[in-house]
Amino acid sequence: MSQPNSLNRSLVTVLLSPAVPVIIFLIFLVIAGGLKYGIGRQDNAHVNDSLATAANALARELEQNFRDHLSALQRMAGRREAQPGLPESAWRKDARQYLEDFGTYQAIEWVDRNNLIRWVEPMDGNRSVLGYNVAFSLQRKQALERAAQTGQLDISGAIELRQGGSGLVIYAPIGRGTSNAGFIAGVFRMGKLIDFLDAPRIRNAFRVVILQSGDPAYQLNTSGRLSTRYAATVPVDLPTIDWAIRLEPTQRWVREHLGASAWVTFFTVLLMGVLVSLSVLLVQLVLRRNQALLRTRNELQQEIDQRISAQSDLARLESTDPLTGLANRRFFMEDLAHTIGVADRQLRQAGLIMVDLDRFQMLNDTLGHQFGDELLIRVSQRLSRLSDERVMVAYSGGDEFLICQQQVDDIDEVINLLGQIQQAFIEPFEIQGQRHSITATMGVAIYPQSGLDADMLLRHADIALYRAKDSGRNTYQFYTEGMQNREVMRLQLDKDLNSALSNHEFVLYFQPQLDLATMQIGSVEALIRWQHPQRGLLPPGEFIPLAEESGRITDIGRWVVQAACRQLADWRDGPLNHLRVAVNLSGRELDDEGLVDHIQEALTRNNVPADCLEVELTEEIFIANLERNLDQLSRLTELGVHLSIDDFGVGYSSLAYLRDFPVDLLKIDRSFITRVTERHDDAVITRAVINLAHNLGIQVTAEGIETEAQLNFLKNHRCDMAQGYLISHPLPAKDLEKLLARGITFEDVTNTP
Repeated sequence: MSQPNSLNRSLVTVLLSPAVPVIIFLIFLVIAGGLKYGIGRQDNAHVNDSLATAANALARELEQNFRDHLSALQRMAGRREAQPGLPESAWRKDARQYLEDFGTYQAIEWVDRNNLIRWVEPMDGNRSVLGYNVAFSLQRKQALERAAQTGQLDISGAIELRQGGSGLVIYAPIGRGTSNAGFIAGVFRMGKLIDFLDAPRIRNAFRVVILQSGDPAYQLNTSGRLSTRYAATVPVDLPTIDWAIRLEPTQRWVREHLGASAWVTFFTVLLMGVLVSLSVLLVQLVLRRNQALLRTRNELQQEIDQRISAQSDLARLESTDPLTGLANRRFFMEDLAHTIGVADRQLRQAGLIMVDLDRFQMLNDTLGHQFGDELLIRVSQRLSRLSDERVMVAYSGGDEFLICQQQVDDIDEVINLLGQIQQAFIEPFEIQGQRHSITATMGVAIYPQSGLDADMLLRHADIALYRAKDSGRNTYQFYTEGMQNREVMRLQLDKDLNSALSNHEFVLYFQPQLDLATMQIGSVEALIRWQHPQRGLLPPGEFIPLAEESGRITDIGRWVVQAACRQLADWRDGPLNHLRVAVNLSGRELDDEGLVDHIQEALTRNNVPADCLEVELTEEIFIANLERNLDQLSRLTELGVHLSIDDFGVGYSSLAYLRDFPVDLLKIDRSFITRVTERHDDAVITRAVINLAHNLGIQVTAEGIETEAQLNFLKNHRCDMAQGYLISHPLPAKDLEKLLARGITFEDVTNTP
C-alpha cells in the first residue's frame, strides 16, 4: 500500500511543479506553428484551385463562343450549298442578320472556289479585300484545299488581317470534294473575339493571355500589379488551331484568396496556450482544497452526459421520416447549417442536391397513393446506399429528396455524386408486380458560391431544379448567377397571366395546312399568342408551361375553342368557309369532365358544324390514361369533331391504340421531316407511317416543311397534307385571309424530274 501512495504523491508533486505551465505553453506554441504551416499550404492550394477553375471557366466560355460562331457559318454555308443560285442581295441580307445576331464579326465573306473574295458584308471598311486571294501562302492554300475536300471547317489562327490589325478567319466549306463552291468566311478582330472576357471581375483580377502553339497571340492586360507566384494555363478545345489560355492573377486577388486565417489560427492557439497555462496555475493553487469537489463534479458530469445521450437518441427518432426511414427535412436543414459552419471554418465547399422524381404526380394520381408510397420507399433504399460520413440523404416530402455532400474540395466530386444518383435510377423499380422506369431531375447549389446559409442554398437549389425541368428532365442543373432574375421574371409573368384572359390579351394565329392532292389550303392550325402589354407578342412556349403548372390551362384552352369557333363563324359566309380549324389540347384539359360539353356549347353558340373543328393531342398525352381518354375522345368523335395525334413517332407509338381509338389524322413529328431527304432511316420511317396510316384509313399530315425537296418527297409518297414555313408562317386571321385571297402557287416546287 505504501508504494501506490508514494507514486500518487510523486505524481501530485510533478503536476504542481512550476515547469508544467511552461511545458504546456511550449506545446501550444509548437501546435500553433504547425497549424499555421498547414493552413498556409492549404491556402496556396486553394488559390491554385480557384485560379485553375477560373481559367477553365474562361476556356469553356471561349469554346462555346467559337461553337456558336462555327454553327452560324455552317448554316450559312449550308444554305449557300442548297441554293447555289442565291442572289447577292439575299446573301447580304442573311449576312447582315448574322452580323446583328452575333455582333463580334468584323465581316462575313463569300470566297469562291479559286480562293478569291467575291462578296463581303459590310462593305464599309472591307471594300479593299474584294478580289483578294485568301490562299496567300502555301500553308494557307493547303489548309483550304483540305477543307474543300473534306467539308470540314478551317480556322486560320491569329493573322494580320487585310483590313488591318490582328485577327483570325473561319472558313466554312460550301459543299466538299468536286461539289465545293468555295467558302463562307467569318472575319474577327482578336479584340472583338475575346471582348466577352473583358469584364471588370477579370480585368481587375487577372491578366489573360491567349497562347497559339505555345506563343502569346493576344493579351488582355490588367491595371493591377501581378503576382509572380501563381499562374494557370489550360488548353482551349478548338478545331484546327492550338490555343490555350494563361491566367495570371494580381497581387490583390491573391491576398483576398489567401486571407489571414493562418496568422489568426496561430495567435488564437497561442492565446489558448497562455490561457491554459494560466488555468493550470490556478488549478495548482486550488487542487488540494477542491479534490472532493472535483470528484462530485465528475460524477455529476457523467450523469449529465447520460441524459444528453438519451435526449440525443430521442431527437434522432423524432428527426427520421417514418415512411422512408431517411432523415426528415427539419433534421436535414439543421445538419446543413452545421455543415456550412464547418465548411466555413475549413475553407471548403459543400454541395446541396435537390432530387425530384419525374412524372411522380401522374403515376401517383393514376396508380394510387399506395403505389406512390412504395415507389418512395424503393427510391429511398437506393439513395440511402450513397450515404457515408460525407454524404447525407433526406426525404423532403412529396416527390423530393435532399442530398448534402460535405467537405467538397473540387466541383468534380459533386458531379461524380450526381452520376451515382443517376445510376441509382437506371434499373427499373418493381412495384406491385410491375416494373416501372423512373427518372429524376436534380438542382444543385454549392456553398459558398450559391448561398451563404442553409435557406438560401435550398432556395437556389430549387430554382436550379426548375431550370433543369425546363431543359427536358432526367438531367441536372447547377445554380448560376442570373437564375434568380429569371425566376423573378417567371413569377411576374405568372402573375400577369391571372389577368390576361379578363383583359383580352390572347390572340389566335393560324398556320395553313396544304392539301397535297389538290394543292389548296384546306385547313389551318390555331396557335395561341399572348399580346403582353409590356413584353409584346409572346409565343406559347413562354407562358403555356406556367399555365399548366398553375391549373389555368383549362380556362385558356376553353378560350381557344371559343375563339376558333367564332373565327369559323366569321368565315362561314365568305371564301374561307371550306377551312377546318385544328386546336391543341393539353393533358389537363383532357382530364376536364366538362371538356366535351364545352366544345359542343361553343359549336352550338356560333352555329359551326362539328366537322369544321379538329382537336390535336400529343401522342404522350393521348395514351397517358388509355381508359379515361377513350371515353372522352369517343364522345368527341360522336359529336363529329375530328381527332388528330400530334408529334407521332417520338413518344410511345403503338399499333394498338391506333386500332382501338377513333383517330382521324396523324401528324408526323418534324424531327423526321427535317432530314427526310438526307437520312435513309428518316425516309423509311416516314414512308412506313404514311402507309400504316392509310391502311388504317387515317390521313397523314407532315409538319415542319421548310424546303422544296421535303415537299416533293411527301407528295411523291402520297402524304395527305403538309404544314411548315415553306407554305406559311402562323398568321393573324386578317393576314391569312389576304394570303388565301391572293393565292399560293406551288407548281414550281412540286414538279418532279
